[in-house]
Formats: sequence, structure tokens, C-alpha cells
Amino acid sequence: MKELVVISGKGGTGKTSVTASLAVLAGNAVLADCDVDAADLHLILSPQVRERHDFFSGNEAVIRQADCVACGGCLAHCRYGAVRRNGRGAGDAVFTIDPAACEGCGVCVRFCPVGAIDFPERNCGVWMVSDTRCGPLVHARLGTAAENSGKLVSTVRREAARVAGEQGRELVIVDGPPGIGCPVIASVTGAARVLAVTEPTVSGEHDLERVLALADHFKIPASVCVNKWDINPGMADRIEGRARERGAEPAGRIRYDAGVTRAQLRGLSAVETDTPGAEDIRALWRQLALTEG
Repeated sequence: MKELVVISGKGGTGKTSVTASLAVLAGNAVLADCDVDAADLHLILSPQVRERHDFFSGNEAVIRQADCVACGGCLAHCRYGAVRRNGRGAGDAVFTIDPAACEGCGVCVRFCPVGAIDFPERNCGVWMVSDTRCGPLVHARLGTAAENSGKLVSTVRREAARVAGEQGRELVIVDGPPGIGCPVIASVTGAARVLAVTEPTVSGEHDLERVLALADHFKIPASVCVNKWDINPGMADRIEGRARERGAEPAGRIRYDAGVTRAQLRGLSAVETDTPGAEDIRALWRQLALTEG
């Protein structure tokens, strides 16, 4: 099984649009949306959920009001502003924990003199296995103010690999998160190849440099796609030159095409329409296939 991870140095470069089209062209792949903080691949692929699982990670403090003596010790020890006090004095106050502010450090649990604070696992979101017209999709939704998205990304990738193994599919295509942080590292580690999607701008060049440095650090072969290349052909040439210097392979260019947006408004990928940019993406897919041999 091979795993292709589509990433970008910043959001809004067209990464998900490219991923959806590659999913259609692959035909027999398992798909994984690892941009769990802002997943949107489902908007194009219209998945039908067949498995849904809660995602637990870390812990959160919960005060049992029946046992609380309102001493205020939790308020005194919390350094994250998560303890809320209603009432004027310690004796008549009601203390609660704001789950959005709680970091799960457990210090209030440790220092509560009457043991009135529970410390259950935190429900941080949900991950799903769905059916789409392009094949199985493993995706997730992180809860409001929830953290540990890197762990959820690892869960999504693991389940995508499991589905691929069970169904005998040889390719997993991952829609990765933008940037170079923990969720991106969790998305690319151990992948067969990354495809970095960028734009022909100064910020696009800068962000691509960071992404390629990350791929090089983890010894992952990288290809580069310049999206909307025709809005600045000179910068597109410069970016591809810098990519080669970094050891990455320019895999294709996609023209600026408003038809891609129109296709998405219809719930379709670009290659499912006759918009001009679709041929650029088909050429990109052919080049990626040649790169992999």
C-alpha cells in the first residue's frame, strides 16, 4: 500500500480541490481527510457515513457539586482561568470548571481536600468511515475548542490503512492540513510521497520552502504543484526552480479556472466536468504516476 499526502504551506491554495480530483482519477483508492480542524473534503465527495466513533483524548476536570465544600482551592491553584466562581465568598460560592478553558493538567484534582473533582477522559470529537463515489473515506470532526488534533490525525490515517488492507486497495490519498505543525507532521510521517500545492506568490514561495524542509527532514519524497500558475508565470518558474534545488520534483501546473469553483458549488470535483483546469489536473496525475514508476 502506498500513501500520497497532499499538503500546503498555508490554507486556501486549492489543496482539497486537487485531492478530490485525484481521488476521482485514482478510482480505487482509500481517502483520508486529515485536516481535522477544518475538514471539507466531504463537501465535494458527499459521503454516506457507515461507521461513527467518538474520539477521546486527554482529560477534563468536573466538580461534583454534592461533595464540593466551596473552599476555593481549585480556583487558587488553576493557572488557566478554567475555574469559575458564582457567589461573593468562599463559603457560599459555587465553583464550576469551564471545559473550553480546562487544559486537563489535573492540579485541581490533586489539591482538592475532599476529592470532589472527577477527571474523566475528554470527548474531543468524532471520526467516521464513509462511502463515496470515489471509494471509502475516513474523516473526522474535532470538537469546539478541542485539542490533540495530531492524535486524531493519526487515528484517521491508521483507520484508512486498515480499510485499504481489508479491501485490497493499494493507494491511500490523504488531504493533509496546511502549515508545518503537529497535525501536518502526524499526516506525513511514513508516507510514500507528499504533493505540495502552492501558489505563484511571495508568501506561497516562502510557505513552500517550509513544507519542503519538513518533508526533507522526514526523508519523504516530495512533488510540487503550482496552482493558478498563470496569474504570475515568472513566480511559477522561480518556485519550480527552488523546488528542484530542494530536491523536489515539479509535477504540474494548474491554470486559474473559475470553472473549478462552479464545479464545487455543484458538489463535483474539477475532473468530473469539462472545465479547462481539469486537463491540467489529469496531467498532474499522470506525472505523479510516472514519478512513482
